[in-house]
Amino acid sequence: MEVQNDEISLKELIEKGREWFSYLLSQWKIIVLAGIIGAGLGLAYSFSKKPVYTASLSFALEDEKGGGGLGSALGLASSLGLDLGGGGGSIFTGSNLTELFKSRAMVEQTLLSPVVVDGKAISLAEMYIQNNGWRDQWNAMPKYKAIQFLPDTKRKYFTRVHDSILGVVYQNLSQSGLVVGQKDKKIAIITIDVSSNNELFSKYFTESLVKEVSDFYVTTKSKKARENMDILERQTDSIRGALNGAITGVAVANDNTFGLNPAMNVRRAPSARRQVDVQANTAILTELVKQTELAKVTLRKETPLIQVIDKPILPLPKERFGKEKGIVMGGFLAGFLVVFGLIIRRVFKLLNQ
Repeated sequence: MEVQNDEISLKELIEKGREWFSYLLSQWKIIVLAGIIGAGLGLAYSFSKKPVYTASLSFALEDEKGGGGLGSALGLASSLGLDLGGGGGSIFTGSNLTELFKSRAMVEQTLLSPVVVDGKAISLAEMYIQNNGWRDQWNAMPKYKAIQFLPDTKRKYFTRVHDSILGVVYQNLSQSGLVVGQKDKKIAIITIDVSSNNELFSKYFTESLVKEVSDFYVTTKSKKARENMDILERQTDSIRGALNGAITGVAVANDNTFGLNPAMNVRRAPSARRQVDVQANTAILTELVKQTELAKVTLRKETPLIQVIDKPILPLPKERFGKEKGIVMGGFLAGFLVVFGLIIRRVFKLLNQ
């Protein structure tokens, strides 16, 4: 009996399927009409959709970590109690460096970089706003009409409205326009892809972003060594000035005691004191010069090199929403929605009977 019930249920299911198929087949005119309309809308969308231009830039990072003769020299200096600023940390290595490219601070600083468009210097933020037609919409809004993003404007001078606009631009770029990463984890080459509807914006933004991040990265990595070198140079200049003063003092004291009776030794004391100052400052200056030269070597060691490999070259690769794709997707989507609507309408009719 259970097998018979199963067979009856299967037959009913087949009959129901045939009934639904017949119903949808009877509505073929509506479905076909919807598909044609959807295909037309998809075709129109393909014409209205702007092409997307993608600028790609790849670079390699050389971050020397010492060794060899330089490492031995720095080790010797450390054993003598000299801190030359070596070992400059690793806060921007690996994935941290890629996240630095996508940080809001770097993106916004890049947006304020100047570019020349049609012979006029504007910021990348203003270029983005004009490309997206925001300026035309703001002309009717007093709150936004006077908002300007001039090149190289300091961030602290911006109002809340400026911050809000830059925040929206940053979100748009970070979500769909900016991709940073390694295409192959075995190769230490980082690639940056920037996509937008404007070919020049994609190119300019990519190059400016790499420059901003490169300057920030190099400055940060070599900050400790640079500060140490600056301190040593100031101390060297100070001791050199004191030594010159002491040498002059010895000469003056010798002039004052010229032809003096050899029995009058007290009058020779200033000259002797000045001579001691000369000797002490000479020894100190000699050591400071050594430390300064080692600090310069350390600074060169701690300064990383970001070597650009491939730059974006015009014309950029573009991706266009094709007409065939618009027709197929529009027709299929419209047909599916109509079929779904017909099924829902028939189900409600059956439930109300």
